[in-house]
Amino acid sequence: MTEAPDPLARLGWDEHAASAWAAHRGDGNLPGRVAAEHRGGYIVLAAAGELRGELAGKLRKAAAKDAMLKPAVGDWVALDVHAAAGTATIHAVLPRKTVLTRRAAGRAAAPQIVAADVDAVFIVHPLDQPPNLRRLERYLAITLASGAAPVLALTKADLVESAEPVLSAIRPLLDRVAGGRPVPVHVLSSVSGQGLDELDAYVARPQTTALIGASGVGKSTLINRWLGEERLSTGGLRDDGKGRHTTTHRELLVLPRGGLVIDTPGMRELGLWNADESVPEAFADIAAVAEGCRFRDCTHAHEPGCAVQAAAAAGAIEPERLDSYRKLVAELASLARDRETAARNRARRADHRALRSYYKDPRTRGQRD
Repeated sequence: MTEAPDPLARLGWDEHAASAWAAHRGDGNLPGRVAAEHRGGYIVLAAAGELRGELAGKLRKAAAKDAMLKPAVGDWVALDVHAAAGTATIHAVLPRKTVLTRRAAGRAAAPQIVAADVDAVFIVHPLDQPPNLRRLERYLAITLASGAAPVLALTKADLVESAEPVLSAIRPLLDRVAGGRPVPVHVLSSVSGQGLDELDAYVARPQTTALIGASGVGKSTLINRWLGEERLSTGGLRDDGKGRHTTTHRELLVLPRGGLVIDTPGMRELGLWNADESVPEAFADIAAVAEGCRFRDCTHAHEPGCAVQAAAAAGAIEPERLDSYRKLVAELASLARDRETAARNRARRADHRALRSYYKDPRTRGQRD
């Protein structure tokens, strides 16, 4: 692995980061990593310590047009550091190793980066609640699309007599999703310490781990255990059984053991964004059957010669799983249409701006006359 000064090594500097930085050597900037975003400003970690960061004008304009160019928590960035003032200007986002993305809440077809440059994504679910398999499928699809390794963390083992009921419910799903690649499952208790030693490999330098899951599932409690202090606020469930929103923003934290972790708020919506390849991977069993459909663009709903419908009728595919697959495929198709519409609208607005500029420019007045 590429050697790096300790201040960068403790931030997760690895071969990919070193390779991505090659294009910036000699430009006077320094590398840093985004730890948090607050109202348009950033907290950035660098060799000089913790800095308040803001976007350079050129990057701000580019990010306004393309949300994927905007720095996100976990990103490595090129900084113009003003050490005396404790500030820095962010000039560029380095190419990402992985990027965990979902569709932003609302009607607009826009992405939201949950975390960048993570090695593993912990999908956190509490054992004292029945698993929502359809929601778990979405978590897995989004994680697989990111390029990071999915890990299932079953928390609050101290609140149940046995983890087996939940394990029995999710094992068939994980076997189908994995497609020969195992998804590690860890049964954990932050109260008793059960299973926490198994996580040492994920929280050791230079690994970066992101935690995702609903509110109140134990993400902040788990991170506090790794930190060795109650740094993050925690809360139980409300009277209606829903989680309390104890985490309000994404944050990159450096752990005493050398690794890093990104805490994320509970997600109410899990819209897909870049999951075109991961949905077939998460539904490898159905995708394999779909190869036998008569029509290449079969929706598996009403077309004649549909191998998937035939398999479902024969009991080879669970109706609930097929319904989930259809919904995700339809969501991706709808997203593709929305993105095409958004692209056309952007092009139309650009044409209008160019036309207005042409007619306002005095240099072209004589040509028009």
